[in-house]
Amino acid sequence: MLLDWLYVAVFAIVGLVLAGLPLVIVWLLAPRIDYPQKRSTYESGVVPFGQAWAQFNIRYYIFGLVFVVFDVEVIYLYPWAVVFKDLGAFAFVEMVIFLTILMVGLAYAWRKGALEWV
Repeated sequence: MLLDWLYVAVFAIVGLVLAGLPLVIVWLLAPRIDYPQKRSTYESGVVPFGQAWAQFNIRYYIFGLVFVVFDVEVIYLYPWAVVFKDLGAFAFVEMVIFLTILMVGLAYAWRKGALEWV
């Protein structure tokens, strides 16, 4: 029993070393030259202008939030669909309840105009 945990500990230590070793090597070998462009904000190759605290329209946030909710739905829906035949009626009812809750949320967002872009 203790030997099994030893394997887990060795595996975790090897994983941490393999993940941390490149970071340490880069930190040791990286040049440490400081120049003004390094401290400026990078905006996809465009020279930044204006203040950092620019106001954004709330529609971007709401639209992104609705996207994330339905993206998470897909994360749960795909594995469920793969093993659908092996699951019983209880799993089907659970997924119907889950989808119903999401559809009610979608209807609410639609009714409030969160999905209208213009």
